[in-house]
Amino acid sequence: MPVSPARAAAFDILLRVEQRDAYASELLHSIQYAKLSSADHGLTTELVMGVLRWRSLLDRDISRASSQKLERLDLEVLVALRLAAYQIIFLDRIPKRAAVHESVELVKRARKRSAVPFANAILRKLASPARGSGGVPAIADATSVAELSERSAHPEWLVKRWVEELGYHAAQQICAHDQRAPETAIHLGHSGIDPKLDDELKKTGVHLEKGQLLVSARRVQSGDVTHTRAFLDGHITIQDEASQLVGLLVGKGENILDCCAAPGGKTRIIAERNPDADIVAIELHPHRSRLLRKLVTAKNVQVITADMRELPVSTRFDRVLADVPCSGTGTLARNPEIKWRLKLEDLADLQTRQLAILRAAMQHVAVGGRLVYSTCSLEPEENAQVVEKAIAADSSFHVRDCRQELEHLRSSGEFVWNDLDSLTDGPYLRTIPGLHPSDGFFAAILQKS
Repeated sequence: MPVSPARAAAFDILLRVEQRDAYASELLHSIQYAKLSSADHGLTTELVMGVLRWRSLLDRDISRASSQKLERLDLEVLVALRLAAYQIIFLDRIPKRAAVHESVELVKRARKRSAVPFANAILRKLASPARGSGGVPAIADATSVAELSERSAHPEWLVKRWVEELGYHAAQQICAHDQRAPETAIHLGHSGIDPKLDDELKKTGVHLEKGQLLVSARRVQSGDVTHTRAFLDGHITIQDEASQLVGLLVGKGENILDCCAAPGGKTRIIAERNPDADIVAIELHPHRSRLLRKLVTAKNVQVITADMRELPVSTRFDRVLADVPCSGTGTLARNPEIKWRLKLEDLADLQTRQLAILRAAMQHVAVGGRLVYSTCSLEPEENAQVVEKAIAADSSFHVRDCRQELEHLRSSGEFVWNDLDSLTDGPYLRTIPGLHPSDGFFAAILQKS
């Protein structure tokens, strides 16, 4: 019996994530898997994201049932075992015998036939009625860092940092949030949604609710917005609300620089709010520049493929956005593979790169202009510490309180979140997954004197 399309696709995606440091969300939406039926694509997504979110817990249970250490197993065998273990432990609607059988078939498909008896024995142990039904661990009942780390399938070093920086309750909320499929938020554009578009979406089974942070955002309550004409034609885009908020913080100007612009969601927001401005969008990688140009069609946006640290532009800009590459620890619900790749020592390397980009961006800010520095990281090394080091090296800049800009957005009717205290950390914007209805973002506004 052949392996089902959903499980075969999930296996191949998980293997590429492990072997090539690919991102699951990008693979799931790639053209290679576009021909999967809606049901198969949904199951593939559930399997891939489930395995990545709960990998350490799955490995723990596999290890207890195995006579061999997991590091000695071929990767193909381990991925097949994880796929089955996730279905057995977490998905009551899937028969255990089907999960076992198809994962054993995946081992055969990967040409690891010598491992078939071993895999079969492990999975039968996991599927044994005596083992119990498993299910989602009670993260809320964890009372220590070690217990929270194990129950929520997060690296202990990362959980410990969050507890020390944000407090135990916030760390617990973050961990719980990361283990759930996040809501899909969309950006409607500056003009909002018209009744015709709303009716069109409803006819395709997509139902929306108002954004919780922004008037220009909506949340998808049911349906798949990526199959709608509105999405395919670019009238709406998928973008987390905190990410949209960072774009709004840039404000209005006559000439604007977006330093690390791809994939282009923030660039698009800037262009919508500044239709008469000259906007330069910088992207290092050519393939990402092409994606940026596809998403941002505004004629007043010039896309340049270049390294921001060696920018071939002498212009001074009155508004600059430096949304820098980062660890992404604020996006683990969407990108769970990050938590298994990231190492503590990576943060120092990231800070060095981020500081270099920020300092380069500061050289292009006109007197009286503003620069917004942002990340989707929760780590202080990538956030406040970068800003403080940059300011210490250039006294012509000072940090402007983000609260002022949030209050301005609220008074103008664009921002609807009332608890500004929870969104600010000193002069900085900080959203925390689980505490706020968004990914984790940091932003600072630097003013040039």
